[in-house]
Amino acid sequence: MLAVDDDPDARDLLTILLTQYGAQALIVASAAEVLETLESFQPDVLVSDIGMPDMDGYTLIQQIRTLSPEKGGQIPAIALTAYAGEIDYQRAIAAGFHRHIPKPVEPDQLVAAITTLIG
Repeated sequence: MLAVDDDPDARDLLTILLTQYGAQALIVASAAEVLETLESFQPDVLVSDIGMPDMDGYTLIQQIRTLSPEKGGQIPAIALTAYAGEIDYQRAIAAGFHRHIPKPVEPDQLVAAITTLIG
C-alpha cells in the first residue's frame, strides 16, 4: 500500500501500525511524491491525509482519478484526516475517495477499511 501524510509523527504511526498488521507499505511526505511513485509502483490501496501543503488530499485524489487504470487511476483510496465532520466526509467521497476515516485513527477501523477495499 501507499500512504501520504505531511506530518512526520503521523507517518511514523502509519508505518508502525501497518507493518504490525503485516502490510507492505510505502509512506511518503507529499502529494507530489504520491504522483511520482505511481509512475513505477502500483499499490493495492492509497491512504491519504487531506490537509497537506502545496497540494491537499482532495486535489491529489482528483488528479489520480484522471490517470489510466494502469497508472493507478482506479486505486482504492482512504482519506485519513482530522477533518471529521459530515461535510468533510461528503467532500472526500465526492472527490474520489472510497472511505473517510477521522483522526486520531482507531487501528482496527483503518485495517478493516483497508481489507474491505482490497477484498
